[in-house]
Amino acid sequence: MARPPVNSLNKELLSALNTSLMDVKKKHCKGVILTSSVPNIFSAGMDIMEMYNRTEEQLIEFWQMLQDTWLTLYGLEIPITAAINGVCPAGGCLLAISCEYRVFMEGNYSIGLNETKLGIVAPAWFKKVFANTIGYRKAELALLQGSMFHPEKALEIGLVDELAASKTDMIKKCEGYIKSYKNIPALGRSTTKLGLRSNHLDWLRKNKEADINEFLTVIQAPSVQVGLKLYLESLKKK
Repeated sequence: MARPPVNSLNKELLSALNTSLMDVKKKHCKGVILTSSVPNIFSAGMDIMEMYNRTEEQLIEFWQMLQDTWLTLYGLEIPITAAINGVCPAGGCLLAISCEYRVFMEGNYSIGLNETKLGIVAPAWFKKVFANTIGYRKAELALLQGSMFHPEKALEIGLVDELAASKTDMIKKCEGYIKSYKNIPALGRSTTKLGLRSNHLDWLRKNKEADINEFLTVIQAPSVQVGLKLYLESLKKK
């Protein structure tokens, strides 16, 4: 991902990611490493400007692109890893946990679904994948509190699989995961993966419209729009 300064997920970046993932699938690549070209930032999550002071049509287009990109990412048959080279909140965390394997760079970074701290709500499919990753009880507390986890704690609770001392080390570990499937038949691997993930994928496919409506209800609430405005103003002061 390369959208400075923080890889915020707008419609264009999501569309580019979705297209790239579909392309590697068609080309029968051995695996994918999802990472960032921005130093110390994996992704700061969804672009607030896509949700603040927008028309309903614009909101729907943005959310549909997020849904479609996630369905491609989570349902990718080939091995995909996340090389998390920095801060990774909210939508950035969703991208990371939707990959099969996660390597987090050591340092003063954090990862988590912190939507409640912004006055918004993590959608059902965010929460399902998060709970699958770290367990229901840990996920419940973390979601309610908007918790962010530093690398050592993220490893301890299973939010990431390995830590790395540098980006080079991180990429090497991601490559090692992909290479671990060298002698495993692709059909058996991909069928097993999709079988394990089918419940979440099928749920969103069947509930896309309801999910959009829930998003619209939350994001268009006056209190939420005021909160987003205040957050944007605070960013301008930094």
